[in-house]
Amino acid sequence: MPLRFFADHCISNSVIQELRDAGYEVLRLKDHIPIESPDGLVLSTAQELNSILLSLNGDFTNILVYPPSRHKGIIALQVKNHPEIIPQLMKRLLSYLSLNSEMDFYKGSLNRQKPMCLEGTLSNC
Repeated sequence: MPLRFFADHCISNSVIQELRDAGYEVLRLKDHIPIESPDGLVLSTAQELNSILLSLNGDFTNILVYPPSRHKGIIALQVKNHPEIIPQLMKRLLSYLSLNSEMDFYKGSLNRQKPMCLEGTLSNC
């Protein structure tokens, strides 16, 4: 199955468009649930839509609250109030996604996308 993402409310339109331009399906949170929905509902909606959650919300990196084995994958873009790094981060993310283009690869994983930590096993960053 090709990659499908569920972008939460904090993911910019430019990031969504860049993923779509690369051929990925990206569903937007606001088209499915209220923007102010609690994190648990956001993640469960991503699962119901058979999607990898794409978020800027650091809360989703807490593996005690959101155990990786219970979801189809989370990609957390960690820009820490530095939006100027998004182009670099997206270039590396798109390269990584092209090398790992099946949904099953991301199942049960947490990928923290940091600008200096996008090579190899992302979950170790």
